[in-house]
Amino acid sequence: MKKFYSNGKLLITGEYVVLDGAVAFALPTKFGQNLIVYENESQVISWTSFDFDTSCWFEAEITFKEIINYSIGSESIKNTLIKILHEAHKLNPNVLLSSKGVAVSTNLTFPRQWGLGTSSTLINNIAQWFLIDAFVLLQNSFGGSGYDVACAQNNSAILYQLQNNKPVITPIFFNPEFTKNCYFVYLNKKQNSKTAIDNYRKNIYNNADIISEINNYSKIISSTGDPTIFENTLQLHENAISLMLNQPTLQKQLFSDFDGTIKSLGAWGGDFIMVLSTKNPQSYFEQKGYKTIISFSEMIL
Repeated sequence: MKKFYSNGKLLITGEYVVLDGAVAFALPTKFGQNLIVYENESQVISWTSFDFDTSCWFEAEITFKEIINYSIGSESIKNTLIKILHEAHKLNPNVLLSSKGVAVSTNLTFPRQWGLGTSSTLINNIAQWFLIDAFVLLQNSFGGSGYDVACAQNNSAILYQLQNNKPVITPIFFNPEFTKNCYFVYLNKKQNSKTAIDNYRKNIYNNADIISEINNYSKIISSTGDPTIFENTLQLHENAISLMLNQPTLQKQLFSDFDGTIKSLGAWGGDFIMVLSTKNPQSYFEQKGYKTIISFSEMIL
């Protein structure tokens, strides 16, 4: 038996523009996903994926031939998985060629609709299994900036930047006193990252200027111990992305009466938001129908 594990992720700064070389600040989560491989002689890969509550959400048998001879098909879960395994096989053929069959199970420690990295943790776990570069596997399969794979591999906060299309990862220590007033609230829907990125591409303007601005905000937010500077810079970051996307901030749209600061995380409009409040915000968000409220210490590694 072989067992692999990868951390989930939250992108605090640099959403969208991280794709174009901006410095992003990201945090790995205490939630993640493992992948367990059992060798057998079945001549196939028997794959089972479990949600956080141990319910099975995907199950399939995949022949080695399907992986080796993969051709583009429908966008089903099975075909997407075969594509990832095909790209992994191309990078290291020895894993499948030396195998007589395997049973694979994946196990999430968070509900998969939360958007904490179901795909990125899978990519990183498969890369560990095949002994290949997870960033190369990501680019050859899903694409994306790769900050989520960096979180999968690191147990501390990171600054992440693409330089010449290569990831530059700087682990940093981040645990200021004011994180006791920091919460993460699930917005009851999973955002489609691909759609969000497509919309971003339609609204790009003054790209160099916005990247320079976000770089500055990312460095301040990730390093300050002053709660006022932290909140003010978060708001400046929200305003900059709002202007770039030509859409109002989530706080203006949904939570204009909230006494505190709200920061969208990752693709705007779904998954989690970060909330800073000197009062416990649980009752406020529950009254608005948002029941999943997680403290910083419960969420972040």
